[in-house]
Amino acid sequence: MSATFYPSLRFRDGDAAVAWLHDAFGFEAGGIHRGDDGRIRHGELWLDGAAIMFGEGEPQPNQDGIYAAVDDLDALHERAGAAGAELVRELQDTPYGSREFSARDLEGNVWHFGTYRPARP
Repeated sequence: MSATFYPSLRFRDGDAAVAWLHDAFGFEAGGIHRGDDGRIRHGELWLDGAAIMFGEGEPQPNQDGIYAAVDDLDALHERAGAAGAELVRELQDTPYGSREFSARDLEGNVWHFGTYRPARP
């Protein structure tokens, strides 16, 4: 199995964060996917060929952190469940073309796994 890891963050105001991170550090926006309410559900920011992912909402301890894109998500989901991982978001298909689930580790951190690998804009 090969995996690619992306830091994942949550911002209260995604548009303000995109503008500030561009002005402050030079990040460029990649794919921005909004919900029916206009809020950013999934976004990508790029800097020198590396990406972070983000969405809009209240930042919550142990909710943001790592997203791992993996080749065989269904097998990983089965393995996590068999090992007793607390699945905090069941396996689901997203509007931006990914299949994903989230699980909590033994210290309470939430890990996000999916098939989505962003393409550099």
